[in-house]
Amino acid sequence: MTGETVDEVRAGFVAPDPAARPMMRWWWFGPDVEAAEIDRELCAMADAGLGGAEVSVVYPLREGSDTYLSEAALSHLRHAAETARDLGLRLDVTLGSGWSYGGPHIGPEHASRSLRWERRDISPAPFDVPLVTPWPGDELVAAFLGDGVPPESWEPLPLADGVLRVPAGRGPRTVLLAWSQVTGQQVKRSAAGAEGPVLDHLSADATRHHLAVVGEALLAAVPAELLGSVFCDSLEVYQAGWTPRLPEEFTRRRGYDPLPLLHRLQIDEPGSAEFRIDMGLTLTELVEENFLAVCLDWARGHGLPLRIQAYGEPPVTLSSYRYVDLPEGEGWGWTGLPQSRWASSAAHLHGHGVVSSEIWTWVHSPSFRATPLDLKGEAHEHLLLGINQFVGHGWPYSPPEAPGMGWMFYAAGALDDRNPWWPAMPELTRYLTRLSWLLRQGEPVADVKVYLPASELYAAHGEGFDLWRACRDHIGPEIPAAIRRAGYDLDLVDDQALDVLEARSAPVVVLPRVTRLPQPARAWLDAVRESGGTVIAVDSPAYPDGITADAASLPDVLARSLAPDVALEGDGGEIGVVHRRLADGDVYFVANTGPQVRTVRLTPRTRRARCEQWDPREPGARPAMLEGELLTVTLHPYEATVLVTYGAVVSEAAASGAAGSRAAVSDAVSSEAVASEADCGSSDAGREGARPDALRLDGPWRFTAGVGRETGVRREDGADGGSIEVRLPHHWGTEPPLVSGTYETTVSVAPDWHGDGSRLVLDLGPSRILEDSTRQAASYRVLLAPPVREIAVVSVDGREVGVIWDAPHRLDLTDVLHAGENILRLEVHGTAAPCVAVDPQAAGIVAESRRVYGRRFDQQDLDRVLDQVDPGLHAVPVLHRLPRGARR
Repeated sequence: MTGETVDEVRAGFVAPDPAARPMMRWWWFGPDVEAAEIDRELCAMADAGLGGAEVSVVYPLREGSDTYLSEAALSHLRHAAETARDLGLRLDVTLGSGWSYGGPHIGPEHASRSLRWERRDISPAPFDVPLVTPWPGDELVAAFLGDGVPPESWEPLPLADGVLRVPAGRGPRTVLLAWSQVTGQQVKRSAAGAEGPVLDHLSADATRHHLAVVGEALLAAVPAELLGSVFCDSLEVYQAGWTPRLPEEFTRRRGYDPLPLLHRLQIDEPGSAEFRIDMGLTLTELVEENFLAVCLDWARGHGLPLRIQAYGEPPVTLSSYRYVDLPEGEGWGWTGLPQSRWASSAAHLHGHGVVSSEIWTWVHSPSFRATPLDLKGEAHEHLLLGINQFVGHGWPYSPPEAPGMGWMFYAAGALDDRNPWWPAMPELTRYLTRLSWLLRQGEPVADVKVYLPASELYAAHGEGFDLWRACRDHIGPEIPAAIRRAGYDLDLVDDQALDVLEARSAPVVVLPRVTRLPQPARAWLDAVRESGGTVIAVDSPAYPDGITADAASLPDVLARSLAPDVALEGDGGEIGVVHRRLADGDVYFVANTGPQVRTVRLTPRTRRARCEQWDPREPGARPAMLEGELLTVTLHPYEATVLVTYGAVVSEAAASGAAGSRAAVSDAVSSEAVASEADCGSSDAGREGARPDALRLDGPWRFTAGVGRETGVRREDGADGGSIEVRLPHHWGTEPPLVSGTYETTVSVAPDWHGDGSRLVLDLGPSRILEDSTRQAASYRVLLAPPVREIAVVSVDGREVGVIWDAPHRLDLTDVLHAGENILRLEVHGTAAPCVAVDPQAAGIVAESRRVYGRRFDQQDLDRVLDQVDPGLHAVPVLHRLPRGARR
């Protein structure tokens, strides 16, 4: 157990280490950059509370761009690194342009390869076939003759002097040819001068060649001491299942020649599954040793850590992360198995205290549609998946002279200071920094280990494939969702992990639909049971000694085996918990991942004498609400809190007793929770205007269009300088494009409301829940239409006092309102979507890039840019008078 104590963590939570600040992927288009704009954008990142940037050089957008690795481009990279250092920011660099690694320096001898299969039915006649290479770089590696149609058996055909010799037969037959070919895959989204094939990730020579050409050039220009890490994106080397040395390496590792049996990759016959497993294992070992390990050694040799997303094709395993200094994932979905869970499980296994994620990939597509609440909601999903460092996707570099809205990446998000809601970003980054730091403290608690059945997936594929995706699809969504919603956290484990993870460290192991189990894994599972753990075989006949279950019965079987780490009531399946164990206590991060207010009761398995609740928005400890043995919290849509228990252990919940004790607890919520929700949880209660503790702010309100933070195309109808009287709710629409507006009114505070110890809280009103059908499957967005679209910068008597941007959309004004009349000003900022929708230059920027450099990208989802865009103030605000100490 690590040494952090509750007192140490309490102090650090208020002022966390800046190393935990979110970073941004910084897209350099071209590379076409200049020093002044580099400085401006880095300063904007620093002002927003970001911790740094990862430079990713992608496709050019205008004629005349510098080429990748040119002297000018490298000089700009050096300048960015020096400026970042001076600003206290971290700068990382990708060892290549676009993805995956490759470029013009990769010839056929170093390019990614696959097997191409050619099959022909032939007559009984004998013949010789001169072998003519169908494409430069192709090579026939094996040929087979099948007897009959369809064949009953297969035999290798001899190759001699460039001729394939087919002997006479008894009847119809089939010839099967295996060609090694260059896949032809080119680097995606490449910069000018970086076009070319993707390298062979199974070849150490290819990897070293790439690092010698690209990596050495980058580090010759930018000394290692100016960089935080070197980075590799997810492995997307499609169909990469061959390399010239594979037969030799296979024989050395597996003990037999693969070529006479190569047809088993395509043909099902006795022994095919075992051969495909051997081939899959060989591919994994080759990508580990010849790409991951080579990159790791190279980076460490230059004094830098390697940060990498170790999943994709060729089939890297979860344990492949042992060749990584800084593991990274991507993908949201706290009840599923995205790549973020793959990465965090590996980090826990190998003792990495920091695990990052490429977050906000395709958030609320298209670009400039994401809101701060979207970013917060998706961040919670990643935290619940074990992530504790964010690398945002991303920040598009855009020169000041770029027309219209400027440059944007082809896919969402676009998370820079062109967003009108940017005044909320500093508060969001402080919030995420605090939570990221917190979830690095102590040790993770994940009682359930979910076994990854790699052997049967190798058996089903054999050639190049994405093992993470195959595992996710094989296991399905029901099993991880059942575990998480039952109050347990989980880690994934694979066969290699069992050499590292002690059996006694696995209280519960779930086998998800396992039909093929290697003997070492079987022995490890036996050891789990012998040490007092439980093995639950969910539709898994390969291990009959485990407790049998299906996805539906899994929660009950889990509860009988081990009490939930945190039992939940009233969560609606939308409250997630992450647990970190300290030297003298426990930290629980609790997040509402849905659009409804939830009052949830939590029963930790380990109950301690004392408990505090910490607010990530306004750090400070207060006693948690206790209801017998339960902790009770009310969480608004997409809100999170932190519960910290410490002191003497009062009790440990028994495996079978948790459900009964929960059932005996009254459904009543504590009076404090009721007061919190009635007074502050739903503004509807105060809208009748009859209660003395709620003042409805009906106005009159004055609205001024376009005042404040404006982006892109401005209004031209003369309304910018004047104001009009409006009634709330007020929607200002999207035509002509307007992204900001100001609402102002006079608030009269009665003398008996001021100075009596009460809190005065401005409440902008309730939100509206959106249908799930409005969200694209892979594009995160909150299912909530808030009362302000999207933020409100609040001023009282000309003094800015705060920003309202997330649920419950309230701000404490106790210290700024005075008895009598106060001028309340709400500067409302929406998204830049209306400007994007009418930007006359956007299509021209794309067309110019294609005219000069060819088609390298397509802008995504621009037809959806105005979906549900509804800027304005959508409810009548209420000023609440609350007792001092009441929860916000």
